[in-house]
Amino acid sequence: MKKFLKWLAALVLVAVAALFIWGYAPDTDGAAMKAKYGNAASRYVELEPGLTVHYRDQGKRDGRVVMLIHGSNASLHTWEPWVAALGKDYRIVSLDLPGHGLTGSHRGGVYDYPVFVDVVDKLMTRLDIPKAVIGGNSMGGGTAWMFALAHPAKTEAVLLVDAAGAPQWQARKIPIGFRLARMPVVKELTRFIAPRSMFESSIKTSMSVQSKIDDALVDRYWELNRYPGNREATMKRFSLPHNNRQASKETLAAIKVPTLILWGEEDNLIPVKSANWFAEAIPGSNLIIYPAVGHIPMEEIPEKSAADVKLWLDALPTP
Repeated sequence: MKKFLKWLAALVLVAVAALFIWGYAPDTDGAAMKAKYGNAASRYVELEPGLTVHYRDQGKRDGRVVMLIHGSNASLHTWEPWVAALGKDYRIVSLDLPGHGLTGSHRGGVYDYPVFVDVVDKLMTRLDIPKAVIGGNSMGGGTAWMFALAHPAKTEAVLLVDAAGAPQWQARKIPIGFRLARMPVVKELTRFIAPRSMFESSIKTSMSVQSKIDDALVDRYWELNRYPGNREATMKRFSLPHNNRQASKETLAAIKVPTLILWGEEDNLIPVKSANWFAEAIPGSNLIIYPAVGHIPMEEIPEKSAADVKLWLDALPTP
């Protein structure tokens, strides 16, 4: 028995060593990431002690303000195709939430919807934006409708893109990165093991328009998720028992501003049933479902989705 246990221990050590050789990926260098993924529009503002947020304020300076909030394990870069399409007519403000992109960790170590709503509110206050169209994708969409409920006076309209928060239906296929981040013990290894291939697989699960997936896009997700503090934040966020806060039709009925809902029909993470549920729950909302599109329409079909958003924005009442 002792000999067997020794052999078993040796095999475990060999397996762990092989795993590290295969997938070891340390944190990226923060300064190098800011140089690579920042641009002339990038700004960094300290919203509270220990929290410096990366944001971009682009487009028409005197145009209607559109605040855009990215999804889980994404960054403000996901909105750049829309910025290019909408910036001539609208002022587009995007940000990296705590634990994402070039913002990094939150000193309080809490990565939950109330924190995200508060960060959006504080950024609007800092930029002297009294009211805006609040939009978001996935987790950012959940943040958007929660912001609308918490700050109705600051919400001109709501834009939900494959948003989180509807009562849960079974996802068709969960990206491997998300599955590992939710597994006890295994998730601890993600502090050190993050092969690029895992991120590429997760992106291919999330996006149906595979032609939009190139090396630069995979590198961006892979490298920014290893920005100092982001992996620790991901583990804390996924460990929250109330991480996926659910809405109710009674709650969302309080949203009285114009609302546009965009959804990919082939969304593997949040099935299209959720789109119909949101449309029924929010009075007077408009719904557009895109065939052959997945979880990230603004990156998969940027021209079409931006054109639909522009038509909707153009029709909003003058503020």
